[in-house]
Amino acid sequence: MHHALAQVTDPAQDPDRRAWHRAHAAIGPDEAVAAELEESADRALARGGRAAAAAFLERAVELTTDPATRAGRALAAAEARFAAGAIAEAAQLLDAAEIGPLDPAQLAQVQRLRARLAFALNTGPSVVPPLLEAAGRLEQLDAGLSRTTYLAAIAAAINAGRLGGDDLRRAALAGRGAPRGEDAVGRLLTGLSTWVLDGHAASVSLLVGAVEDIGIETDLELAWLCSAVTHEVWDSGAYFGRSEDLLSNARASGRLSLLAAALTFRATALIHAARFEEAATILDEADALGAMVGVSPHPASAVILAAYRGRDEEATAAIDAAVSDARASGVGWNLGVAAYGRAVLSNGLGRYRDALAAAQEAIEFEDLAVMQWALIEVVEAAARSGADDVAAAGRDRLVARTSVVDSPWARGTAAYADALTDTSGEGEKHYRTAIDELTSAGMTLYAARAQLLLGEWLRRENRRTEGRQQLQAAHELFASIGAEAFAERAARELAATGGVARTRTRGAEVDLTAQEAQIARLAAAGRTNPEIGAVLFLSPRTVEWHLRKIFTKLDISSRRELAAALRNQ
Repeated sequence: MHHALAQVTDPAQDPDRRAWHRAHAAIGPDEAVAAELEESADRALARGGRAAAAAFLERAVELTTDPATRAGRALAAAEARFAAGAIAEAAQLLDAAEIGPLDPAQLAQVQRLRARLAFALNTGPSVVPPLLEAAGRLEQLDAGLSRTTYLAAIAAAINAGRLGGDDLRRAALAGRGAPRGEDAVGRLLTGLSTWVLDGHAASVSLLVGAVEDIGIETDLELAWLCSAVTHEVWDSGAYFGRSEDLLSNARASGRLSLLAAALTFRATALIHAARFEEAATILDEADALGAMVGVSPHPASAVILAAYRGRDEEATAAIDAAVSDARASGVGWNLGVAAYGRAVLSNGLGRYRDALAAAQEAIEFEDLAVMQWALIEVVEAAARSGADDVAAAGRDRLVARTSVVDSPWARGTAAYADALTDTSGEGEKHYRTAIDELTSAGMTLYAARAQLLLGEWLRRENRRTEGRQQLQAAHELFASIGAEAFAERAARELAATGGVARTRTRGAEVDLTAQEAQIARLAAAGRTNPEIGAVLFLSPRTVEWHLRKIFTKLDISSRRELAAALRNQ
């Protein structure tokens, strides 16, 4: 059948379909057909069809007679499979490529890709040595790829964090000695090497330029680094904008290995923007994608969301699970995130001594981005538990990190810490500055926390009417997004001022199944039925059937009403 279809397919109009049919009609190795498949793979890749490109290349490998050509095509197929998120298939193709013969550059690429596969699986410190070895081999062969590989090694060492021993310093030293490059990747490598070896202040100007210039069509490891570095330079515009652009690009290009990471980066940004429902929807998609490609999504976003939702038992279980996974996998960065999450949860619940202990654990190692978050929790928890010296020391560290950057996020964070530790009578001014600057930065969640703190401060100054206004506004925001512990904390303070927490009138609770809730959130976020089906492995017709049931349960008639109906549940 394939032979007949190949005969009737016009090579000028549809060369790829013809090549596919010829390939499946072949009864043995055929270099001419293999070459056609390779050309088709190039066209598929240009169109963003990475899985299709891999399929063409895999069949080309089977039909190739020359061992060296076969090995090169196997390596290209492995790269395409990795980009498409097929980790196991990529590893098998690498095995085939290594049979060789391979030239030195190809051998280095094999080694680099193996380490990248391991990085995608969150395997911690074991990834660093092979990446450094591959980067060294590439120095004389491809300086640009060598720099990218050194960056990947630094990313892996940052990922390993406190469980990586001296790996981060060794990776930074190796990166500093790499061939210099004035492109964005080269500047990022210089900036991060400086961050590790010389400290935050020395690295900021270098990192600012790299974050501005590096493109979104990037490797998995570089995407992870760029997302985290936006926190080190307090650039909220880059933080929110890059996370959105990276997710759009990953979807459009079909790079499932990058999509899994892009989903979690975007979810964290949405949490800080106080858009919990959208973050939960994206994390559902990340879970579904992880099940499909066989790689668990990075747990950081889920831990942070659970901590801010403030359901003690549920959040503690998520944090404990993240700790266990981190120790098993060697991903020490997640230990920092887990400790930070425990501090957020405890601060929300008003357990300030517990929050301080957790936050101090989080800052024992300077994890990229996490240190910034955790220092805020240290200052608040220490100030609220009477550990004034600890609060002042935390404030000094935080202000030192914000003073080298002029941005609303940096200014708002510094004011937040200044207000909590103020002894000069300017606490109110600092709180109001924090609210204004953090709001301007789009850091809505932290702005609401500053408003809660201002309300608490005003109450203690016996300015109850003014305090009530701030507390009511903070409570409404927290309640509307589902930050339950912080909402309850605001409600307790309101009661102490003689006020009553206003809550939205809710209709009768509707019992949506877990799958119906996922579909409803995805539809409310604007996803089409085919898109929802792709995420949840359902046909568009099945999605439509579920939506009809959801509309009936929620007593609504269209998708436009979903968001409001879900908020009232």
